[in-house]
Amino acid sequence: MLRSVILFLVFSLSGFSGMAMSALPASVNGQEMPSLAPIVEKTRPAVVNIATRGKVNVGNNPVLNNPMFKYFFRGYKNPPQQRETRSLGSGVVIDAEKGFIITNHHVIASADEIAITMHDGQQFEARVVGSDPEADIALLQADIDGLVEIPMGDSDKLRIGDFTIAIGNPFGLGQTVTSGIVSALGRSGLGIEGYENFIQTDASINPGNSGGALVNLRGELIGINTAILAAGGNGNVGIGFAIPINMARQLVDQLIEYGEVRRGMLGVIMQNLTPQLSKAFGLDLHKGVVISRVIEDSAAEKAGLKAGDVVLSINGKEVESASAMRNMVGLMRVGDEMDITVIRDKEEVELTAVIQTAELESLPGEKLDAKLAGAIIKEVGEKNDRHLEVMSVEQGSPAWSAHLREGDIIISVNRVLVKTIEQFRDIVSKNNSQILLNIQRGRNAMFILIQ
Repeated sequence: MLRSVILFLVFSLSGFSGMAMSALPASVNGQEMPSLAPIVEKTRPAVVNIATRGKVNVGNNPVLNNPMFKYFFRGYKNPPQQRETRSLGSGVVIDAEKGFIITNHHVIASADEIAITMHDGQQFEARVVGSDPEADIALLQADIDGLVEIPMGDSDKLRIGDFTIAIGNPFGLGQTVTSGIVSALGRSGLGIEGYENFIQTDASINPGNSGGALVNLRGELIGINTAILAAGGNGNVGIGFAIPINMARQLVDQLIEYGEVRRGMLGVIMQNLTPQLSKAFGLDLHKGVVISRVIEDSAAEKAGLKAGDVVLSINGKEVESASAMRNMVGLMRVGDEMDITVIRDKEEVELTAVIQTAELESLPGEKLDAKLAGAIIKEVGEKNDRHLEVMSVEQGSPAWSAHLREGDIIISVNRVLVKTIEQFRDIVSKNNSQILLNIQRGRNAMFILIQ
């Protein structure tokens, strides 16, 4: 990550953008200047403001850990301190009849109370149907009559240069509409989430409005605004990111059915096909994914995948990078079939894998927290003498950037000793703003702070 650039999760859209729409002509064939007003009037009633209140643990009071204090007040307990949290964000009504509202997970994380405000000022309570921190999607439900929903578009048909309109509630100002274009597609590797496939837009996005709507000129929902790239933390510079609605829709279906996203596992360690690797394999390819390891008894092994295979496509869709392949696998359910085309010894091979359930004692790091994406963590040892070990880490992944390495033994998480995946999950679920790992690496021990 460039030092001069800070990546922010955002809760609002604000200001105006003359970047794309200012280029529109004043008239067309003698007709008055075109306006986005009809589209905005149709879509803005479906965008709501979300306000939350909750509490998070912030650790013990450090003063009360002083040895002198402990000496004079032996037996005094130092319980974890709690801090009240508040957040503002946006949401989009996707089913008016059932009251379903989609937003970002980080908008409602740790929330005890959720209040939504309609475009006309009416306020209502909402409850969480389910959320997925790995993809930063959450689904709310509210019992409200007269809701207006936004029809969903097809984000797979987006092209760079398509016009976009962003609607949200910035800085508590109330609804704001901005416009721009799709400036890039399939953005990943940003380290924001475990699963990334962002639409990049220059529609003005500012801190304070995650969960807002990104719509096309037909008034269809094509994305959920999630993050911005800001130099020095000084606000919008014309690079914003939205979760494609096709990706969000698949996750929402599972949230409605299960209350959570139940991802399966292929069981491979992979890396991007670099020019050097392509040359070493005797291939004339500029993009793809190399399988560097196949996990024993996994769906990949049963399908016949081998280390050294170069993945070209999955279910007929070209695979350009390891992060893109992780997204494809992550959106599939247990039991789904995956047709994989690989190059092995310079020949194309067609394989079919059936996605399996991820075992509880061994799972991808992103299932614990998005900041650990790219790592495989496993419970090792006998039942009464277990510990957690990092089995592998993908180069360039968030876990790799956090300096986790294969073979690391995790001793504690946030200063709490852990021996099982379930203990790790429980600790992180209570406070994931940062993760402090105490690890053993060979004969050395160290702390790693992941933020």
